[in-house]
Amino acid sequence: MAGPVDPLVHSAPMQPPPFYLFIRALVGWIVTHMFRVTVTGRENIPEPPYIIAANHRAWFDPAFIIPFFPDRPLIYTMAKRETVFNRAWKRRLLPLIGVFPISPNKGELDEQGLRTVYQVLDRGGVILIFPEGRYSRGGALRPLREGVGHFALQAGVPVCPVAVTGTDGLRPFKRVEVSIAPAIQPDLPAWWEVGRRVTGMVERVRTAITSALARRSRP
Repeated sequence: MAGPVDPLVHSAPMQPPPFYLFIRALVGWIVTHMFRVTVTGRENIPEPPYIIAANHRAWFDPAFIIPFFPDRPLIYTMAKRETVFNRAWKRRLLPLIGVFPISPNKGELDEQGLRTVYQVLDRGGVILIFPEGRYSRGGALRPLREGVGHFALQAGVPVCPVAVTGTDGLRPFKRVEVSIAPAIQPDLPAWWEVGRRVTGMVERVRTAITSALARRSRP
């Protein structure tokens, strides 16, 4: 996708800065020692670039996802510019751990956010996306926004669906389960119209996450 490189995407995705690796290791140690975390499906993680699409229970969900993926390339996530990047120290610190700002309007990313997503994928990186757009409540998966389908099809990268349970009502030593489903390849027939292909891609992501959640809810 055309456009200048976002200055916030300042490091080559294949070479995470030391600060990112330190924070990642620290967070991984905390979540595995403070909670009973079970991770399945690591063998399903594709080669980069790819998109991680996960359900969203709480703001700290990335802490239970990112440490269980390979430490290279850097995994980028997005956060609202107006509420998360609202302090100078945040604007300096957050890009170092792969967080970039967006200014969504009616659930859609702004132009700079879109450009950043495609730049990261084009450079061989990984993007973590929560396609519900906001927190799900009561365990049910909210309808997914179509952006994840557009990104995967236009960038030509697979989507790695992830289901996380146990992060709502989190407390020390609570069980948290992370299930990584088989990657969904953007290999639908080229003669399909774009809208139909996007809808089909989003539905496949939704089915994968829902199935993983169902498996985790069984006794």
